Amino acid sequence: MRKKIVSPAHRRATAAQVVAAGICSGRAACRYLGLARSTFRYRGRPPTPAEEQLRKRLLELSAGNPRYGYRRIAALLRREGWRVGKRHIQRLRRAEGLRVPPTKRKVVRRGVSTGLPTRATHRNHVWTWDFIADATVRGGALKLLTILDEYTRECHVLWADRALKGEDVLHWLQTAIQQQGAPEFLRSDNGSEFIAKIVQRWLKVNQIKTIYIEPGSPWQNGFVESFHGRFRDECLNREQLWTLTEARVVVGDFRHKYNQERPHSRLGYESPAVFAARSGPSPAPVGLRPPYAGDGQRAEENINSNQSETNTPCGPKS
Repeated sequence: MRKKIVSPAHRRATAAQVVAAGICSGRAACRYLGLARSTFRYRGRPPTPAEEQLRKRLLELSAGNPRYGYRRIAALLRREGWRVGKRHIQRLRRAEGLRVPPTKRKVVRRGVSTGLPTRATHRNHVWTWDFIADATVRGGALKLLTILDEYTRECHVLWADRALKGEDVLHWLQTAIQQQGAPEFLRSDNGSEFIAKIVQRWLKVNQIKTIYIEPGSPWQNGFVESFHGRFRDECLNREQLWTLTEARVVVGDFRHKYNQERPHSRLGYESPAVFAARSGPSPAPVGLRPPYAGDGQRAEENINSNQSETNTPCGPKS
């Protein structure tokens, strides 16, 4: 079955093939295909120097970002000062034979979400954290921790290691809080690192509420799942990571590019850093202390004895 001839360009190409094969004349081909003879004989003008420069820059951006579609490429060009529209870039990419291969669509899960319907309305309202797994070329396992702000889409932490425990995730959470301020809610699955006692105690002492999704329901944590999809598609699937040190360098570069440069469709094709700066600063609450094993237990004893020592260190007395 052949494709139906609809567009004038397709009709002109078909007429040219018929005439080149010697089946009939150009006049007869135009009559049979319903094509104007002026359209059949039309020859486009050569591109101007400005159009050639735009095409060259388009090819450079598309080669450097092979998973970017015409919308993000157009946003990057407009950021550089080009006065172009997305349809214009779409036509140029089609003419150059550029396209992003579609990813395999996942089966839509049919179920009623029972998670808390807490939606981020401002910066540092809801953070989400999760793990993504990969491996080095030599066979070593990689476990990557992600901490993301659901409102600004900023990636506060993207750290690669061979293994991560509850103490490790708490350390990186504390580091992000010292730099960005503390969130009101933390959304995560029921992984052992996120439900560890040391994590629960420290979050309770510092009055950070938790939102745990239902087991086997990753769609309830959609923000971090979407980020992991982009991260794997644009970084992990394109790089060969030989060592842990190389993985940390590559992951750090991707995090910087994601926060500072990558246009985000849900943010009006602004980068998360620009959107966060425009949203205004969010001051960090004082009194958040570095975690250690005895902190939560002693703080829990103080809470049970009705002592308000939540914002002061609770370490062992010297």
